[in-house]
Amino acid sequence: MTASTIKIVGARQHNLKNLTLEIPREKLVVVTGLSGSGKSSLAFDTLYAEGQRKYVESLSAYARQFLDQMQKPDVDFIEGLSPAIAIEQRNSGANPRSTIATTTEIYDYLRLLFASVGQPHDPATGQPVFKQTPQQIVDQVLQYPPETKTMILAPIVRGQTGEFRDVLDKIRREGFVRARIDRKIVDLGGPEPIRLHKTKPHDIEVVVDRLVIREGIRTRLADSVDTALKWGGSRLVVLRASDAEDWQEMKYSTDYCNPETDFVMPQLTPKHFSFNSHLGACPVCHGLGTELVCDCELMIPDPKKTLAQGAIIPWSRGAKRMLQYYQGLRDSLARDFKVSTDVPYGDLPQAFREAVCFGTAERPVEIAWGAGKKVKKPFEGLVPQMQRLYDQTSSELTKNRIRAFMSPRACSACGGARLRPEILGVTIRTRSRSLNIRELCRLTVVHAGCFLEDLELTDPQRLIVAQVTREISARLNFLVEVGLGYLNLDRESGTLSGGEFQRTRLATQIGAGLAGVLYVLDEPSIGLHQRDNARLLGTLRRLRDLGNSVIVVEHDEDTIRAADHILDLGPGAGVRGGYLVAQGSLEEILRSEASLTAQYLTGGLRIPVPRQRVAPRSPFPARAAEAGPGWLTVIGACENNLADVNAGFPVGCFTCVTGVSGSGKSTLVDDVLRRALFRHFYRSKDRPGKHKTILGLEEIDKAIVIDQSPIGRTPRSNPVTYTGAFAPIRLVFSQLPASRIRGYDSGRFSFNVKGGRCENCRGDGSIKIEMHFLADVYVECEVCRGKRYNRETLEITYKGKNIADVLEMTVDEAARFFRSIPTVSDRLVALEDVGLGYVRLGQPATTLSGGEAQRIKLAAELAKRATGRTVYILDEPTTGLHFADVHKLLEVLMKLRDAGNTLIVIEHNLEVIKCADWVLDLGPDGGEAGGRIVGEGTPEFIAGLEASLTGHYLKRVLKAASTSAAP
Repeated sequence: MTASTIKIVGARQHNLKNLTLEIPREKLVVVTGLSGSGKSSLAFDTLYAEGQRKYVESLSAYARQFLDQMQKPDVDFIEGLSPAIAIEQRNSGANPRSTIATTTEIYDYLRLLFASVGQPHDPATGQPVFKQTPQQIVDQVLQYPPETKTMILAPIVRGQTGEFRDVLDKIRREGFVRARIDRKIVDLGGPEPIRLHKTKPHDIEVVVDRLVIREGIRTRLADSVDTALKWGGSRLVVLRASDAEDWQEMKYSTDYCNPETDFVMPQLTPKHFSFNSHLGACPVCHGLGTELVCDCELMIPDPKKTLAQGAIIPWSRGAKRMLQYYQGLRDSLARDFKVSTDVPYGDLPQAFREAVCFGTAERPVEIAWGAGKKVKKPFEGLVPQMQRLYDQTSSELTKNRIRAFMSPRACSACGGARLRPEILGVTIRTRSRSLNIRELCRLTVVHAGCFLEDLELTDPQRLIVAQVTREISARLNFLVEVGLGYLNLDRESGTLSGGEFQRTRLATQIGAGLAGVLYVLDEPSIGLHQRDNARLLGTLRRLRDLGNSVIVVEHDEDTIRAADHILDLGPGAGVRGGYLVAQGSLEEILRSEASLTAQYLTGGLRIPVPRQRVAPRSPFPARAAEAGPGWLTVIGACENNLADVNAGFPVGCFTCVTGVSGSGKSTLVDDVLRRALFRHFYRSKDRPGKHKTILGLEEIDKAIVIDQSPIGRTPRSNPVTYTGAFAPIRLVFSQLPASRIRGYDSGRFSFNVKGGRCENCRGDGSIKIEMHFLADVYVECEVCRGKRYNRETLEITYKGKNIADVLEMTVDEAARFFRSIPTVSDRLVALEDVGLGYVRLGQPATTLSGGEAQRIKLAAELAKRATGRTVYILDEPTTGLHFADVHKLLEVLMKLRDAGNTLIVIEHNLEVIKCADWVLDLGPDGGEAGGRIVGEGTPEFIAGLEASLTGHYLKRVLKAASTSAAP
């Protein structure tokens, strides 16, 4: 009998405190609690890891050696565990070949669909290409009017140079008596030998038969057609006499080809439609859709500089002789175009700037350099010059130098379509239009579904692809159900938010139809507007109803209330967490006095609405181009679905960008604003999305993105090194009398370099032992006992603590320990202010949650000397955060704002939106129905807008907050 619960005994992974609990199977279970309380440690690092490990161990030793082995979690035992599938937020990497269509397997079925019923076309003429059988060719010839004189010809040579004596001799020996050579019928058995000019191209066609269309010639015609196809390589030509005794030429083939242009299409297979296969991939970009090209904006990053000041970066670097040449080239161009080298480059005439970047075409320029050396020739242009040098040089150093001025652009051959032109010529059609596979993938999920429902197919074709179209439609419907109907099928997976990527994986799993599986999900509601929450919950219930156990790490109130069973971990985070505070149904959780989650759900605790908001310095005008001081304004943004948007962000305020999923929030803030700011301040290679200009850049001095990505990829990264507190700590130890006597500098106290570290483990504190087909085992270093340093380094102590002891301290302990050293204490106090007093200084970055990593980044910013002119960009910073964590996060964001900085936050969390100074709401819907500004103003103003879906939900939150604040 199948167990009804999953029983966990003695879970001690990371900060879990020897947990013993039972989780009901085939239920929707939500794991909630503070960030860092142990939710992921329980759900992913214990349940999923053990389920996956047990499945892998069931395989043979031979098979296991090819798989990544998972280390056994620190748990006594788990009973009733099923094979586990984890659907996490972040994908493993930004592979440009991974798209929505490929991730969900929709593209695999589309390839099969196009290979089965696609209509090929000649890419040069656009004419449909058909494949005919010999019988069909015979039937068409027999349709000619009776008594029509015809000749059946087999093309042997087409447009080739040579005398072809061997060819003519061969066809004569085979019994053919006539041939058409260069469109003239000649007798092969004539007294005069046939002589062809060997340097001119020739066409040679054998006359297989001459006949008149009448009753009883079908058999003879069929034999002649077969012979002609054999000699002509699946092609033949039929000449028929017209009324005027002129011969009309008709070409036929049994291949997919256009006989008129000699275009041949191979037999189509699904591989021909794959941009990962050489059969279908564009030969120039190899299926990537982009290629690296020299970018003039990267070579001339600051148009405010003059030519004399070195505005053209490649011409201001190099050996002395090259610099002289570049200077002469620059001055010669300026002299030829009659411009000054002391005028800002951006103010120079457009014709001159185009000549500098792309050359003077055929127009010669007198170029002078060196001692009286002059030459008059066209100038090739900066971009072609650098591209030529990149293509021709064999020096890797030169290539790397030029690569700094290159950026990805759509492939010049395929235009970003990734596939060969002949493959893009294969289409399927509805009653209204025809699309190739690339055009179909450019549609949104919703529109692709509508297109496939309206396919125009014959009855045999419909029978062939019935199962294929059913599978595609099912997957498209699943994507719509999880709120992703606005996404384009060709959207790269690396550009999706964590929640979007997770929901695409969720849609794939629903399509798989598995039962009896343990699914572990990490906040699937992230990036989802409140309007779409009900759809997502319905999807999770559907997964449960298939007979699966669904465990969701979640903080969303709607999801918690919809759960069959809730696990609340806490009471704190880090070392203060890891306990099971409450467990049971929603009613049981709400009755728990120890549960912090229950207090927020019942309204006992609430994030207050700010009593006073920071107002913009000046009102935003009706015409965005006339915005006064105090505004960072994007003019004419039209990337993706943005409809020529003019968006103003008040400087010195906390702005939330809101809207339904797919309304254009990330496009506006990340693709346009962030990339433009990074290119302006840091010469970033990322090309900003389409827009006219950005006003107000003089109001800010830098832009910083704060996200939840790890602060480091290896265990060597930790909070004390990231915040910069470790350098002054090492300096303190190096200035102690004992260190000076021994000649130790601060490098001695680093575990990353030789000298002070333990060389047996190289400063890791543990040693990895490879077990081949078993998981690698990490054992404590026998020499340093996990301390990371050698004995001599550990003999140096400050206030009785050595450097290893300091790394084991919590932030709270270390802040008190180093309170007399401002360079250390200031950074540690900043960590305390963001609620991370429980984190150990040397805690590996790989063990920190996303919320903890984000707050460490915020603490590092708080500890810096503020200029008050920084723009901070955050994309859904509440991911992974409990209600109490959101409260703490808002306090930190307000500190950054109060220092005069500008905060721009993309967010769906209504608790954050209600605390913003300014809200920019996009919509009114997603995809093509979005991309416009629905409203901009205070949260109260947005809540009063009838057209705003965000305002509809925001109104209830503001009303609840005012009710609880009332006496």
